[in-house]
Amino acid sequence: MEQPLNPSSHYFHSHRLKLHYWDYGGPDDRPPLILVHGTQDHARSWDDFAREFRREYHVYALDLRGHGDSAWVEGAMYAFPEFMLDLVAFGGVVQRFPAAIVGHSLGGIVAMHYAGAFPERVAAVVNIEGWGPPPATRTKTYTERLRTWAERVLAAESRTPRRYASIEEATARMKEANPHLSDAMAAHLTRYGTNRTADGSLIWKFDPYLRNLPPLGLPTELARELFAAVKCPVLCIRGAKSWAANLAQSPQLQMIERMQYVEIPDAGHWVHHDQFEAVVDATCRFLADVP
Repeated sequence: MEQPLNPSSHYFHSHRLKLHYWDYGGPDDRPPLILVHGTQDHARSWDDFAREFRREYHVYALDLRGHGDSAWVEGAMYAFPEFMLDLVAFGGVVQRFPAAIVGHSLGGIVAMHYAGAFPERVAAVVNIEGWGPPPATRTKTYTERLRTWAERVLAAESRTPRRYASIEEATARMKEANPHLSDAMAAHLTRYGTNRTADGSLIWKFDPYLRNLPPLGLPTELARELFAAVKCPVLCIRGAKSWAANLAQSPQLQMIERMQYVEIPDAGHWVHHDQFEAVVDATCRFLADVP
């Protein structure tokens, strides 16, 4: 019989922010596995994944700043180094090194920053589509990105967050954003990704300012340096139907010294939801070879 999943909720502090994580448990003598979600997502999106791995690992999932049950930031950009700082602080909470890290999208980029800057803390990284921004942002010059960012920040200050009358309405919006999701996964993501307001309507937990990407990004030269600094084994997983660049189109990925690359058919950007079993299988085989 499948064990019930009942992770415990905890808080810690990073950069004067109160941040949240879930502890899924696991054998105390097993190595830690840290799961890091993507932009506008939350830690409970990893529930099924955590269930598969908590027999062999002590599994944790982090709500990055501005996401899930972690605090929002005022007067900051939500830049990659700031998210990495949260992972550094969380490592101090776990106090077990080196740890394996699985990150999706933003979480994958954050994991790579952490592995490059703190190589002694990271045993391996499974990077699910965490190596570049959406195509619409790639062609803009820095000055264009800077102007767009400033205009969107000002516009966000007067925008009212969209409210949903019911959980069904919010779930429908979740499926609209990712048509590959099953009904059950869409409902799960919505349940843990929304808050009730005073009038009973629902709003998303993530900070609306996260919709506006920082103008700095990760220039190719810095990406090359960062990825070259990552010395642990790295598994890069891409969905065949995703907008993310493939290996041949991503010279920075080729800087990773110990890199494996897997492309999953019939999957978009949320590969671990679209083709769950294939991602779990690839991750298991990869981590089995990590000391």
